Amino acid sequence: MEMKNRPSLPKEFEDTLRGKLGESFNHFLTSLQQPSPVSIRLNPHKQFTFEGESVAWSKFGKYLTERPIFTLDPAFHAGAYYVQEASSMFLEQAITQTADITKSIRVLDLCAAPGGKSTLLLSLLHPDSLLVSNEVIRSRASILSENIQKWGHTNVVVTNNDPEDFSTLHGFFDVIVVDAPCSGEGLFRKDPDAVKEWSPANVDLCSKRQRRILADVWPALKTNGILIYCTCTYNEHENEENLRWLQQQHDIESVPLTVDKSWGIETTQEGNFIGYRFYPHQVRGEGFFLSAIRKTEQQQEVRAKPKKTIACPPKNIIEQLQEWTLNDTRKLYSWNDTVYAIPFNQAEEIEFLRQHLKIILAGTQLAAAKHDKLIPEHASALSIELKKDHFQQIEVNLEEALHFLRKEPIQSGSTPKGFTLITYNKLPLGWVNVLDNRVNNLYPKEWRIRMAG
Repeated sequence: MEMKNRPSLPKEFEDTLRGKLGESFNHFLTSLQQPSPVSIRLNPHKQFTFEGESVAWSKFGKYLTERPIFTLDPAFHAGAYYVQEASSMFLEQAITQTADITKSIRVLDLCAAPGGKSTLLLSLLHPDSLLVSNEVIRSRASILSENIQKWGHTNVVVTNNDPEDFSTLHGFFDVIVVDAPCSGEGLFRKDPDAVKEWSPANVDLCSKRQRRILADVWPALKTNGILIYCTCTYNEHENEENLRWLQQQHDIESVPLTVDKSWGIETTQEGNFIGYRFYPHQVRGEGFFLSAIRKTEQQQEVRAKPKKTIACPPKNIIEQLQEWTLNDTRKLYSWNDTVYAIPFNQAEEIEFLRQHLKIILAGTQLAAAKHDKLIPEHASALSIELKKDHFQQIEVNLEEALHFLRKEPIQSGSTPKGFTLITYNKLPLGWVNVLDNRVNNLYPKEWRIRMAG
């Protein structure tokens, strides 16, 4: 049945999907007329609750009945939740069912911006694990870094590298997530531009790019390591055919996942490969594909020994900063006059990565150290390990919080002089410096919100 208001789909796409879906194709068309579901994923380490229907395959996911203006919600800027499309939260099932997340492992999120899958991974991994969150496009890597800092974990490195830059890190990672750039068929409902940009030629181009990405990063996965490959597209050229191509090049095996039939996810099997495909008329989410692969061939592993040791701040600085954080098992290091916290057991690995990759962020920025004086960094306010009671605080209402997030002046009342934590509903938003006759708003200039409201 033709729908007058449905998106004008490319004929080649429509013919292919009609052949795949058969009688349910009209249900697919109808689903494109419906509003896209709105979903968020809660940060389990921050004090924030939300009443809403749960996303079936994610213990942190919630559906919203309507789409609020997230930009004007201070809790969003505090990293209390992440706005993430529900289907992509299925990564949670892939990770928990294929990797031992109860121990320290190394994980690479290769195509990570804007940060949905990386923040999900941080919520799942053991705190002594190491996540390398990479984005090849510099402007998107900056957005990724911002979202990672809001999530508040120390066990993460944000990098800005091409996939081929990881090819020399032989066997370094236990898990690699490749959310590959794709033709975006699964976004047709929510992104009209995805429909306009689609063509068979673009599908072919995307498939070739995806194969290059897989080939480049493959040496970095250790023997018996897990590759999680996913796209937001339906076609087999960018999904199953790429996995068959990978099998022709290397020794791999498909790893099946346990999926509740009530979720509406379609399990596909092409030869030896099992995949999971999401259609918007069957699930409460957008189009998505995921498959988990185990690397069975022998892979030599690089020895992660840095040429130099990580630089530590002076003892008096360390003693002061140990009063700031809840976790005394973190190692503090200095880089460009800024002190960072990282997992103690990953210090050598992070320094090793610094010598091989373009690192934007490593760990949590705690403070700038100037002449033995500590100036708190914004990321420290958002850290899940911040000892809030160590600092004086100003609790603000919604209007005052938005003034702060716009980097506008706020009132300190009778607060004594010094660096002070701004909180909203007990969620830290950032720092101010209370002086004799004014209050300096230390919210990052590049993060400030510009929306009126």
